[in-house]
Amino acid sequence: MMGQTDTKIWDTDVLIAGGGMTGVAAALAAARNGARVILCQDRSVLGGNASSEIRMNISGASTIGTILEAERRESGIIEEIMLECAVRNPQRSASMLDLILYEKCRAEPNLTLLLNTAVVGADVEDSRILAVHAVRESTEDRFTIHAAIYADCTGDGRLGFEAGAAFTTGREAAHEFNESGANLNRDAYRLGSSLLFTSRDMGRPMPFVPPPWARKFTEEDLQFRDHNAWEFGYWWVEFGGTLDTIKHNEHIRDELLAIMLGVWDHIKNSGNHPDSANWALDWFGFLPGKRESRRFIGQHVLTQNDIQQAVDFDDVIAYGGWSMDTHPPQGIDAKNEEPCNQPFTPYLYSIPLRSMISNNIANLMFAGRNLSATHIAFSSTRVMATCAVMGEGLGTFAATAVKRKLPLEQAFCESGVVKEAQQQLLRQGAFLPGRMLEGNIAKLARISASSEQKQGKCSNVVNGHTRAVHGEKGVRPDLTTAGTHRWMSEPGDDSPWLELEWAEPVTVSRITIVLDTGLHRLLMLCHLDVLQKHMQWGRPQAETLKEFKLIAQDEDGRKEVAHFKDNYERMVHLPTMLKNLKTLRLEVIATNGLDHARVVEIVCE
Repeated sequence: MMGQTDTKIWDTDVLIAGGGMTGVAAALAAARNGARVILCQDRSVLGGNASSEIRMNISGASTIGTILEAERRESGIIEEIMLECAVRNPQRSASMLDLILYEKCRAEPNLTLLLNTAVVGADVEDSRILAVHAVRESTEDRFTIHAAIYADCTGDGRLGFEAGAAFTTGREAAHEFNESGANLNRDAYRLGSSLLFTSRDMGRPMPFVPPPWARKFTEEDLQFRDHNAWEFGYWWVEFGGTLDTIKHNEHIRDELLAIMLGVWDHIKNSGNHPDSANWALDWFGFLPGKRESRRFIGQHVLTQNDIQQAVDFDDVIAYGGWSMDTHPPQGIDAKNEEPCNQPFTPYLYSIPLRSMISNNIANLMFAGRNLSATHIAFSSTRVMATCAVMGEGLGTFAATAVKRKLPLEQAFCESGVVKEAQQQLLRQGAFLPGRMLEGNIAKLARISASSEQKQGKCSNVVNGHTRAVHGEKGVRPDLTTAGTHRWMSEPGDDSPWLELEWAEPVTVSRITIVLDTGLHRLLMLCHLDVLQKHMQWGRPQAETLKEFKLIAQDEDGRKEVAHFKDNYERMVHLPTMLKNLKTLRLEVIATNGLDHARVVEIVCE
């Protein structure tokens, strides 16, 4: 009998190619908002550069910030994931993050997850994708997938490339977009790729014999590259920026192995680092962590000037704040240069929806490092936490367009549809500079509390702000208001409570409590001990309420409507139907360590 490969025909609302942090956030957002979603990931695990295959920490806008002044850390879906990882993964296992991402996707009934499945082709007619073809070699299956909206979150832009979407590579010339950070002339160079490792102190001498093909390095070769901590590999083990990071990926991997093992050989055997005697490699990657390849051309190309000026885009759908982080294309071979140049943008900046929509394929969206951006702007937007909030924005907007039964090319042009998606993002806990949630009937209530600090008035829970971003490296001053923007009880208050009382009874179908999760701090799975010291890892965040009750009073009297225990999340949702509601009281029983209660926002809808 001749062999035969089955082809399965699937129909869905949204097809997302790429299961890195961008694609996972996009898929979860779209599915949770009612769209039928298929997520294709060409690896056996989710997470992309953050997965156990590569193990890069999820960086973004977050810095070691000032308490209650510049809370830059990304919220929404990526915060949900990191808070769970911090609690469930005290051992800092890379595979535990794989599992959490897998569980999140498995838990969504609207989401079909296809692991080990690569997009290999697309049928296009009249500038529209009609179908995408994918292959899963592990089961010898082929898929033809029809969708209303196609989203490329692959990083390399494989889906869009197959569909003929316009894209660019390399570095623009300064005159093309009037960028001060760009070079005089356009070239084909890009950021290189890296291989990471982890190592352990074994408590006894551990020899290392390098393979004969490992490269040799001296202290002079590494003079600008710090290599005095050994538990986690070095992002500057970088190569391939002068090559095609897609077509030459296998060669880049081979050379990176030679470089990475050569650096370890230097640490172990050069005599310059005798304290490394007991250290041994525990793991090292074979899959390059890729920084840059294709960038699609969208309805708007995000530029250095956009992010430096923090342009207030009407269609803001995500935000960023990482530095403009460019590297010499020669990577580690640029031994006489600093391995990076990292000027910070002055503010958290907006990323517009139009930079996620193709300018020549009508039903194609994209997010992540293939965003429509110049090389200089991309050098800031490319980091994974920023990519994840882009993904949540993409998925939420796609689901909004599907719900409205509008084609993508019409939906992104209608301000009402864009605003609906923005409002839903805020409802989910995402942050958009200069935007506040509307329609909160809690604002109609009189707010009282058992106690309040001078900088933490109880009325703050309905002022529309969900973080403090007025400080250094926050948002543009005209896009926020100074203040803590949360209720904080007095430390001596043993039974803190917060109450909303309406003069006229209201009907509420949904209550959302937004809690403090220390957004001024770093929070990421990272194997570098020096960064770990700046986090609260292996536990809930101290500011977050651990146990609390909601007590409602309506025409039938007072009743307990919810009792939350062992909470560590920032967003607590309670779908409920409360008619003729007169008062709603939040009674705090315990925090996760802080000596007073904090509530950022209460939303009643």
